[in-house]
Amino acid sequence: MKFKVDRDVLAEAVTWATKSLPQRPAVPVLTGILITADASGSVQLAVFDYEVSSRAEIAAEVESAGTVLVSGRLLAEIAKALPNQPVILEQQDNKVSLTCGSSRFALMTMPVEEYPALPEIPETSGMVAASDFQHAVSQATIATSKDDTLPILTSVRVEIEGETITLLATDRYRLAVREFTWNPRRPDFSATALVRGRTLSDAAKAMGGDVEIALAESGGKEMLAFSANGRVTTSLLVEGDYPKVRSLFPKEVAITAVCETGTLREAVRRVSLVAERNTPIKFEFADGALTLRAGAGDDAQASESLPVDISGEDISTGFNPHFIAEGLAAIDKPYVRFSMTEPKKPVVISGQDEADSELDTSYRYLLMPVMRF
Repeated sequence: MKFKVDRDVLAEAVTWATKSLPQRPAVPVLTGILITADASGSVQLAVFDYEVSSRAEIAAEVESAGTVLVSGRLLAEIAKALPNQPVILEQQDNKVSLTCGSSRFALMTMPVEEYPALPEIPETSGMVAASDFQHAVSQATIATSKDDTLPILTSVRVEIEGETITLLATDRYRLAVREFTWNPRRPDFSATALVRGRTLSDAAKAMGGDVEIALAESGGKEMLAFSANGRVTTSLLVEGDYPKVRSLFPKEVAITAVCETGTLREAVRRVSLVAERNTPIKFEFADGALTLRAGAGDDAQASESLPVDISGEDISTGFNPHFIAEGLAAIDKPYVRFSMTEPKKPVVISGQDEADSELDTSYRYLLMPVMRF
């Protein structure tokens, strides 16, 4: 195998593919990246850990076809450090030589025959613009759990019903729900799936143009696949029953408060500077104003007030500074609305275009209060 490729093209593709490398591989070959050069002038870079696969296809000047397996992380580090010149990769017995300008590297190969067969890419179920997909995924995945001992909560529930896709994510302290439209191949297409939040996020960030989404069975197991611009991510679905989180949304809302999103983001950022770890920011809604407070006793303290339109009784509640900051960052409307019932009950945060306009329900961020002041 021997081919020549642009340095930036190689570095970008290898860096993206190796994000899927397992932290604790079941067998040593899973630390590798499979490089397949085709005589037609394309090179495929692939990573697979039996659950998630990432494949990137790039154009190259292929002198001789072939397949090799080398350390994925090492190749990624080398590719990023190379000078801005064309790169030549060539297999020489049990090594792969890499030449770029005056830089030369030799990487040991691993046995290709021991590498697992890549999953087949299922037939496309529908398409969505990459920008819409990326934005929706970024809004939902902020609420996934980072605790791997609860794998269900590290995943995102994907609900597909006709032209509507709904993403749900929760870590028990907050809940994000995002709805968006796509173009299904069948107007009556309906399905649900659980996919790892990190996999979904990494796949979305790398896509451009139109993203093809496929949900199908592969090797007796259900799989979700995302494809765009020569890049493909496949993932086996997470097994288990997702908690019935929709019941957390209040049926009736007694209190609402609307203010400018950007102004509130900045106020939260400033007041959070004195908030000790795991201590909340107090939100006091009263007399047409929202007052934020953090810190108490002999500790540093901060407060800031800003105007809001309040409907209903005065109310005081509190939020984890990190959680409220992430929720506000995900709101893409000029105004943010807080929908509340009681100080200790969940608060629903959403966006709207004008202070008195209709509520945009395409994105809702539900947050559990913290009352330890």
